[in-house]
Amino acid sequence: MKPTDTPIGLLLNQVSKKTARAFDDALAAGGGSLPVWLILLSLVREGACTHAQLAAHVGIRGPTLTHHLDALEERGLITRERLADNRRTQIANLTADGVALFHRLRKTAQSFDARLRSGFSEKELSDLRRLLRKVGSNFPDAD
Repeated sequence: MKPTDTPIGLLLNQVSKKTARAFDDALAAGGGSLPVWLILLSLVREGACTHAQLAAHVGIRGPTLTHHLDALEERGLITRERLADNRRTQIANLTADGVALFHRLRKTAQSFDARLRSGFSEKELSDLRRLLRKVGSNFPDAD
């Protein structure tokens, strides 16, 4: 028997991948990437952060986070300094160039969000949020 509708899980996966690629492309055109955007966003929201705090906010751990922070520091977007009382702990902070990139990528993210919302009524967007949260609640341990 041939299925008449695409299974929800497959459709959600396909849409998720398509929108993720489009968002990655938009961020790249703005001079960033998703990890860069998440790190800059966290530093703007929280201020100076330790690597552990950034990892918790961004969801990137260990060597991968260090790789991104090294690249951001090399580009002059962040500074890092070690705490005097604990030389193993580093604090990351935005530079003026990092703040400028944040604002550029924020415009990119806002434009992308507007594109995602296009064609939907406010009620449809509210329903979509509710339904996506409901789908997510079926997998509480998957974070």
